[in-house]
Amino acid sequence: MSTIDPILRFLKCRTPDRWISRAVADIQTLLLDHASLELKAAQQAQSLIRRYAGRSGPKGLRLLNKMSRLAREELRHFEQVLALMEKRSVEFQPISASRYAATLHGHIRGPEPERLVDTLIVGAIIEARSCERFYRLVGALRPVDPELADFYRSLVKSEARHFTDYLALAEDEAGESLAERTDEFLKWEQALISEPDSQLRFHSGVPS
Repeated sequence: MSTIDPILRFLKCRTPDRWISRAVADIQTLLLDHASLELKAAQQAQSLIRRYAGRSGPKGLRLLNKMSRLAREELRHFEQVLALMEKRSVEFQPISASRYAATLHGHIRGPEPERLVDTLIVGAIIEARSCERFYRLVGALRPVDPELADFYRSLVKSEARHFTDYLALAEDEAGESLAERTDEFLKWEQALISEPDSQLRFHSGVPS
């Protein structure tokens, strides 16, 4: 079984070909948003560490250890994207976010432990989609940008592990099956990926 197989079974849809074509045609925007997302992923992991640092017991320790490792890896990826951008004379600068993550986070429940469970589910979905898009982009980029294709290929394994870690932590926290709640989030995610989008971002929908 390949690394990508569990991701493809988990998500409800594949990235549309039109998004792939648009992304390959605008690599500068793709890199800018990718760098921003790696930084945000590290910040999200650090936020979970700060929010739940006071919890005792095995669950709390597992959460802190996984998020600490994830934050370090995401920051390393951020540095790697910055290095690629520097080689291409692309200056890192703020870029408006897509509606993807904000929409998914908007469905997170407020009370605990539901808040943490939902946050971890969303984290798993975002990592899964990132992994799927890296995987799809590798083949499309190979003829035009082999360096970037190789870099994205190198990220597939780590993103798949992040997906697994987030989902395992959510199930650990809930102590029961999360199939129904996860399915709700995946339906919202499918709509975000399949619907028209006015701007290209790493997690945007179909280019309009």
